[in-house]
Amino acid sequence: MKMLSKQSGKQVPETLTQRRVFFAVMVLLLGLVLTLLLSLSQGAVPLSFDEMLQALLRRGDPLKQTILWDLRVPRIFAAMVVGAALGMSGALLQGMLRNSLADPFILGISAGAGLVVIVMVVLQVFQAWIPLAAWIGAIITTAIVIFLGRSGSKLSVERLILGGVAVSSLFGAVQSTLLLLAEDGQIQQALNWLIGSLNGRGWREVNAAAPYIIIALIAGWLLARSLNLLALGDDLAVSLGVNLGRSRILIAGVATLLAAGAVSVSGLVGFIGLVVPHGVRLLVGNDHRILLPLSALGGAWLLMFADLLSRLGSVELPVGSVTALLGSPLFIWLLYQRKTGTE
Repeated sequence: MKMLSKQSGKQVPETLTQRRVFFAVMVLLLGLVLTLLLSLSQGAVPLSFDEMLQALLRRGDPLKQTILWDLRVPRIFAAMVVGAALGMSGALLQGMLRNSLADPFILGISAGAGLVVIVMVVLQVFQAWIPLAAWIGAIITTAIVIFLGRSGSKLSVERLILGGVAVSSLFGAVQSTLLLLAEDGQIQQALNWLIGSLNGRGWREVNAAAPYIIIALIAGWLLARSLNLLALGDDLAVSLGVNLGRSRILIAGVATLLAAGAVSVSGLVGFIGLVVPHGVRLLVGNDHRILLPLSALGGAWLLMFADLLSRLGSVELPVGSVTALLGSPLFIWLLYQRKTGTE
């Protein structure tokens, strides 16, 4: 947007939006840095700032270096990558479906990944390949939902949502049946994955998923213009040269890759993709050129903060439980903000 300067008579950029974006970026970066420092220093073995700094420089107590570099750093990096993937995935799907209640699991991602994991746990086969299998299961399920959502040569938003609900319900029923037939130890292993956890995540999981997630994050940001045009409505978007079917398939595909990559690392972590785009939208508006990268940044911060809270107590909680506890009241507050017109 432009405004006329009284002094010069020239058009200058609207400063209000720029200030809001600058404020949002500064808040998220400050939160990210503070949470990062706390995450490095806090846990089952607390470290002072000096001990943490010495361990980061690979000096001092070898045990503390091991705790920091082999346990905390990869786990924190995994939380940031997974959170960024879920945050941008939610923003992509909400923009594509023009539905602010959409999240990364609406296309059946959780159902497909969860079903594959439960089958492998119950049958006790290929346990080491569970992350890769969950990633493949999520992608295949989403492909089925996209196929169901096609109406002729176009991709119908209504059919896409209904297909996701139908497939999720079917796979959820199969999951419940398999859990009833499983043994106690198998049930606990499956639930740890279904609830979502970063416990025990190391460099192997990070190195396997991070490159693909980073590429998908860049691809998602490049789709910002298409999302902005889709927000104008189908008819106007077509008149501006947008191919609706191709654009929606690309957006859904990138969102699925992001969410499936996140699932392969942490299991099923909810509310990040639903809440974060809402909060960012309150701060910076609906321009996806800004909304998408800030949603990734906000998702990285929120999941790292939730992971920090999950391991502060005497008993470590699954990070998925913490995000649900944080996300539910936060989402209610965001809905209230929209209702009162403060957005």
